[in-house]
Amino acid sequence: MLRNAIVRAARPSTTLALGRRAASTHAISNPTLANIEKRWDGMPLQEQAELWMALRDRMKGSWTELTIQEKKAAYWIAFGPHGPRALPPPGEGKKVAAYTFIGLAASFVIFATIRAFAGPPPASMTKEWQEASNEYLKGQNSDPLTGISSEGYSGKGMVQSPSGKP
Repeated sequence: MLRNAIVRAARPSTTLALGRRAASTHAISNPTLANIEKRWDGMPLQEQAELWMALRDRMKGSWTELTIQEKKAAYWIAFGPHGPRALPPPGEGKKVAAYTFIGLAASFVIFATIRAFAGPPPASMTKEWQEASNEYLKGQNSDPLTGISSEGYSGKGMVQSPSGKP
């Protein structure tokens, strides 16, 4: 019983081979392929799939048997500007630039409003405070290898603000 199943699986079915061959031996009609570039987006998905499968079956055989219309249609369906490769609608670049500008303007307005109503900077942002922080770090021997407590250090340390005194 197992032997019969293996023999049947290994032997190609003649009806299956004839069915495939019969489906791919005749050319697809020219009216079906005419103006495919203009009709493709308007075709129902089922019809698109059937046409693509028919072309795919035809391409499984010798490409010399394909008509020029079939070759053009197959190329256009595979690589044409439709679906994810569709061209952007006209004016899309201007729309993106306008929305980007609106977003930047809105963020600037929000930033300026927050800055206008903000309180004074904290005391730790004065130059004097930061110089005192440098002295404290030196007294603690902080980062003795490469930092403020190292020999020959020439950086600013914690100082990053201008003087707070007028």
